[in-house]
Amino acid sequence: MSAGAMRNAAAFVTGLPWAGRIGGGLVAFWLIVAVAGPWVAPHAVGAFVDSETFSPMSGRFWLGSDYLGRDVLSRLLSAARYTVFLGLGAALVACTIGTTLALTAALWSGWVDEVIARAMDTMNSIPSKILALVLVAAAGSSLPLLLVICAVTYVPGNFRIARALAMNLVGLDFVTVARARGESRRYIALHEVLPNMIHPLLADMGLRFVFIVLLLSGLSFLGLGVQPPYADLGSLVRENISGLTEGAPAIFAPALAIASLTVGANLLIDATKQEKA
Repeated sequence: MSAGAMRNAAAFVTGLPWAGRIGGGLVAFWLIVAVAGPWVAPHAVGAFVDSETFSPMSGRFWLGSDYLGRDVLSRLLSAARYTVFLGLGAALVACTIGTTLALTAALWSGWVDEVIARAMDTMNSIPSKILALVLVAAAGSSLPLLLVICAVTYVPGNFRIARALAMNLVGLDFVTVARARGESRRYIALHEVLPNMIHPLLADMGLRFVFIVLLLSGLSFLGLGVQPPYADLGSLVRENISGLTEGAPAIFAPALAIASLTVGANLLIDATKQEKA
């Protein structure tokens, strides 16, 4: 990273309120865990390392053991990778598709806008969890399919935000001047309209990420999300649900991980909105 980029990053962080810094720290922590977690895990993810089940926290097992005697910390470090990267990937795909459709609808208008808008309204009328459940039941729940399903589920929400932004921009003078110069619609979309939508769209992508993490966790808790031998944070909660009456760390640790990730992302998004305002 260049010195200028580092200064800009430092200025951005110092300009955030304390809530934003806490949120940014939580998000950065889980990103680091998602990248490095499997390499620093003290035990193999599927290894049976404890003769007891639902052991309490100790010097040997920092987060106790699960319902099969596996190390919870090792499994959590591995599961965070699927939750974070599936959520980020699906949010990026959803926002890319939604924004592309929004720019197409805003610049072509007429019947193109009407067809796209009505199709998105139809999808948006179906509750996201029900839509995801139907798609999972129809297509299965492999990792690539889960990414696509979660992305498709949240395309309509991003489309509505992006279309409203694009519609406001296409009527401004600089777009009119670009049209008078004879620029193509594609050029206007990519060079005139999209750059002025970036900051709101980044905030919206952060919100989509939070929604998708919660959706993935809910699907996994129902047994329809990430399937063995893989596991995400929602899967860890589901498989250790029998330890709830014992107050086992095996169920509370992944639940707190989901909460800290989503709360941190929300704090960072709110702080970023205030900073831009």
